[in-house]
Parts: sequence; structure tokens; C-alpha cells
Amino acid sequence: MDKTKVLFVCMGNICRSPSAEAVFNGLIKQAGISKQFEVDSAGTSGWHAGEPADRRMQSHAIRRNYNLTSISRKFNPASDFEYFDYIIGMDDQNMSSLKNMTRSAADLAKLHKMTDFGIESSYDEVPDPYYGGEAGFELVLDLLEDACQGFLNAIEKKKAE
Repeated sequence: MDKTKVLFVCMGNICRSPSAEAVFNGLIKQAGISKQFEVDSAGTSGWHAGEPADRRMQSHAIRRNYNLTSISRKFNPASDFEYFDYIIGMDDQNMSSLKNMTRSAADLAKLHKMTDFGIESSYDEVPDPYYGGEAGFELVLDLLEDACQGFLNAIEKKKAE
């Protein structure tokens, strides 16, 4: 059985996308299906390439038992569109950047916005917490927990069809 390959994308790959990676990994681990997935994250910019996740984001994530271990990297259109089944952007700006990098309808079909999978949240973007306070990091985790569950539900529903 082939693994379902998922890539979460934000701008710098130090707050939202590594958190989405950790939250989703936590969900699939809890469900006992980790071996069915390969999960990664990237940024539309390379500003923080090679760096760990933001310390503030790490701190808030650890309080919820998520460990942000990924190292930031820039999205690579040539290899990432080929490799991943789902490419999930955190906000409209990231989605626009990703759409501008597509080379085909097949690439475009892999793109989804994180909040489109929200179950309870009415947010239409996962806001960037980088320049805000503590509440912003908590909000990001709240939104990601909700949307990652919705995303997993959508994958399982699609597999069942």
C-alpha cells in the first residue's frame, strides 16, 4: 500500500506549517495509522531555511504534547508537486504563491487551504502568529487541531469511496 504524502505550507515554515505537521502526525499516531502517511512541511519563502521552528511556537506546542522537530525548508515546485499527494496552504497568500508555481492541472488539484477542512472553526485562514502575542500561537494550534481532524476525515472518506 502506498503512503499518502502530505505537505503543509506557510510562508517561513517556522510557525504554522511545522505545527500543522506535528498536529497531523499526532492525530495519525493516536489513530494507529502513522505508517500509512508521510508528512512534511515547507515555506513559500526561504528566509528561515535550515532553522528549527520558532521557539514561541515550540513552547505552545509542547504544552499540548506536540513536538516541532522539523527544520525549515523552501517549497520546491519541481520535486514537491511530483512527490506529494496533498499540498496544504495556511492562508490566501500562501495559496496564491503555490498556485503561481503550478505547472499543470494535476499540480493545481493537489492544492488545498487548511481552513477548508475546519469542522468547528469559521476562520478562513490560519493567521500568522509571528508578530503577535501568546494568544496568536494558541489560536493557530486551535485552528490546526480542528482542521487537521477534518482533513484526516476527508482523506479517510475518500479512501472509503
